[in-house]
Amino acid sequence: MGQQQLLLVILVTIIVGIATVVAINTFGSASKNANKSAVKQDLATIASDAQGYYMKPTQLGGGGHSFNGMNFENIGFGKKSNYNSTTNPTIVHNQNGTYQIGTASGTGSTAQITVTADPAQLNSYSQGSTGNTTPSYTLTITPNNFSISQ
Repeated sequence: MGQQQLLLVILVTIIVGIATVVAINTFGSASKNANKSAVKQDLATIASDAQGYYMKPTQLGGGGHSFNGMNFENIGFGKKSNYNSTTNPTIVHNQNGTYQIGTASGTGSTAQITVTADPAQLNSYSQGSTGNTTPSYTLTITPNNFSISQ
């Protein structure tokens, strides 16, 4: 009777161990997906704010139908403490990732600007870093539309 109980305890321990490993893997996958969704939501917010900046007259602090001069401070994204530089806040980081504004190009209806995003779930991520050579997401913003590519 003692051997049967010992075998049963060992079997239950193995089953619990396997279930724990499966649960950890499932949680890790769900966490990465949640982070990617949060980054996409941040990018949609940035796109909306950038289009507002584009439409706002320069006298009111906007771009006056241009994306030139746009940064995170004048579109109101993120807290000032999360900017990499207070003199030129084109890079901001939060718990979701790091975002960097690219160079504006074109004028009028052909105007566009890009924003790159590195989610926090990247293996090489450290808060505030911009050294990742291949960003996970690129946001392209035009006056009337935006697209997110990976």
